[in-house]
Amino acid sequence: MTIIWLTLLAVYLLAFFARYFSVPDPLGPALVRPNRLLAFGVAAVLIVVAGLRNNIGDTFFYMHAYEVNDFSWHAILQQKDIGFSIFEKMLKSYTDDPQALVFLIALITDLFLVLALYRYSRLFEVAVYLFITSGAFIVSMNGMRQYLAAAILFWATRYLLRNDWKRYMLIVLLAAVFHQSALIMIPIYFLVRRKAWTRSSFLLLAVAILIVLGFNQFQGLLFAALQDTSYGVYQDFQEGGANILRVIFYVIPLVVAYIGRDRLRELNPQIDVFVNMSLIGAALMIIATQNWIFARMAIYFSLYQIVLVSWTILVFRRKDQKLIYLLLSAVYLAYFFYENVITLNIQYRSDYITWFR
Repeated sequence: MTIIWLTLLAVYLLAFFARYFSVPDPLGPALVRPNRLLAFGVAAVLIVVAGLRNNIGDTFFYMHAYEVNDFSWHAILQQKDIGFSIFEKMLKSYTDDPQALVFLIALITDLFLVLALYRYSRLFEVAVYLFITSGAFIVSMNGMRQYLAAAILFWATRYLLRNDWKRYMLIVLLAAVFHQSALIMIPIYFLVRRKAWTRSSFLLLAVAILIVLGFNQFQGLLFAALQDTSYGVYQDFQEGGANILRVIFYVIPLVVAYIGRDRLRELNPQIDVFVNMSLIGAALMIIATQNWIFARMAIYFSLYQIVLVSWTILVFRRKDQKLIYLLLSAVYLAYFFYENVITLNIQYRSDYITWFR
């Protein structure tokens, strides 16, 4: 974990000074534009650390599959997510080194993520800090294909905010060739552009709670619908649900956003999209207390919550904002330590970054 702690320190400092040397951006929703060179440094650190790992989550299996799989067109066409297999085939024509696969995925994923955080977060360093301490950075190294698709769609938020549905749908289809679950964003596009905190918002949370109460019946219907997709294999998995602590971390920012909803709209007229995305993520996490697979679907929405949290600090009175900033930082740091050191005991290994073990 030493490398991860150093990564957290490095990217926070780079992002902090990027905002410190920011310039006004009257055309952008965040109203300020952090220093581009320092923001690029944030992306570079994340890319190098994620790209040079050889463990965490299913990284080993991706690397092993890259070495032994048959990348003939016949084999590729048998896959459900053929885009990723084509990507591997193209890369294989240049190198047999599986580290190249991991590095390229990290390059695309983390670059798109930082570009979106740079553009939409109000406090850039808070968003970057939360990206790591909320566990999103670790998750991005576990489930590489899905997070790649999520990063592409997160970057495409610009089209969602502009109501440019044609381009957004094209990008959804592109992301779906890497992971079919990205198709969920097609109906989501039409849901999240509505005003937040309407009856439909509370109905969504109510439905999530009802699903939890009647989960056995819901699970049967769901997996019957998903049996021919890449998620169908999870029907027989019995690995429990998501930690209730994670659910709390999804819900609390929404409570603050609700209380300060008018102030948030004054600060950012487009904030409703991020609130609605966060609401859907919270609903999925509530359901995930019954089966962890729903937490995987929440990946697409957790990134929007990071942006939302970076705005909620400004809801408080100016004299209280520093205290909230420090309190938020401390709470997420404690959560990160509990989740990844105590509970999961994450160990970072690399054949290239060997200064700390």
